[in-house]
Amino acid sequence: MATILKRGKDVEAIAEIDAQVRSTVETALNDIARRGDDAVRDLSRKFDKWERDDFRLSQAEIDEAVGQLRPRDIADIQFAQAQVRNFAEIQMSALQPVERETLPGIILGHKNIPVSSVGCYVPGGKYPLLASAHMSVVTAKVAGVKRIITCAPPFAGKPAPAIIAAQHLAGADEIYVLGGIQAVGAMALGTATIAPVDMLVGPGNAYVAEAKRQLYGRVGIDLFAGPTETMVIADETVDGELCAVDLLGQAEHGPNSPAVLLTTSERLARETIREVERLLAIMPTGEIAGLAWRDYGQVIVADDHDEMLKIANQIASEHVQVMTDRDDWYLEHMVNYGALFLGARTNVSYGDKVIGTNHTLPTRRAARYTGGLWVGKFLKTCTYQKVVTDEASAMIGEYCSRLCALEGFAGHGEQANIRVRRYGGRNVEPYSAVEPL
Repeated sequence: MATILKRGKDVEAIAEIDAQVRSTVETALNDIARRGDDAVRDLSRKFDKWERDDFRLSQAEIDEAVGQLRPRDIADIQFAQAQVRNFAEIQMSALQPVERETLPGIILGHKNIPVSSVGCYVPGGKYPLLASAHMSVVTAKVAGVKRIITCAPPFAGKPAPAIIAAQHLAGADEIYVLGGIQAVGAMALGTATIAPVDMLVGPGNAYVAEAKRQLYGRVGIDLFAGPTETMVIADETVDGELCAVDLLGQAEHGPNSPAVLLTTSERLARETIREVERLLAIMPTGEIAGLAWRDYGQVIVADDHDEMLKIANQIASEHVQVMTDRDDWYLEHMVNYGALFLGARTNVSYGDKVIGTNHTLPTRRAARYTGGLWVGKFLKTCTYQKVVTDEASAMIGEYCSRLCALEGFAGHGEQANIRVRRYGGRNVEPYSAVEPL
């Protein structure tokens, strides 16, 4: 039986916060749908203290922002984007069209068709998270999306040069300095100045994630992504300092970012708690990380690896860092996670920033039913069929006619009957079931 040494907020408190977020988002989206650009401008002024006549950046403004970065910064961004592009291309190569003759004269197939337009949200209110531009824009480009627009909030009262550079270098067609609900709503619903998109992607805070949830159906979304979550699965092969650094490295995302230590060692658990407190005192982002640790941090001591596996699959965390004497065993047996980071030599930050796998991942236990953003999310796998002989049409038509009659679908059945008559030469009464010969 597992022992919980530290708990986060209770379920009721979290549910109350969620209800407040839902209400705020619903009101804002209704306002955008009704008043368009005026609502977007009002919301931007209210939430981001940001206003301008046109939220879209001109080419001159983009060039100016890129020019503010050092050559080393540009090179580092290009290196990261090359890794993301390379892995997306590897994934793309695994997604092939198919066409097979499944019965004589009957050909079935599918094509992978890119979504026509995508809106990519790049978080940037607390930190200029330029990596999200790589993950969404570069991956959409590899998939073949024709129109890619990006929105990122202002940082410290102005456009963030690093984010703009990353969006531009990744290949965004339109770049807007716009954040939060107003950005997501404008991209999905459209306004007089922002043409709507077919799909929304990218991580964000609780308000952005909720806006995507409420807009799903009107547009497609990648997944529910935000706020950030992390879990460290560890045993005595590592120390408390390493565990604490990996927990706080993700807790700094925001005050509601869950960070969970799951271990078989009570000694390691208590050492990690001490190390967390020590690091928070010297960490430049310790105020935010400390709030997340206080309210959403957990420390769980399990009896053995089997129990750790069970608990980890129940929690279904976004990021799962595994540092044990059997890392590949977890790779083989874990089924609910956004991404795995196996061994002490890697960590979530590598995945967040540079290694090439995508960092837009499922949160709030969505890993039970979906993986993260990848090139396949931007593709529609669409089937087609061809019947190329009279004999095949008549043969499959006879089966279809009788199956439609079982369901009581007379009109469906007649679609089959007319082809049995025309291509099979049989005298079939209209809206009847074809009897076998």
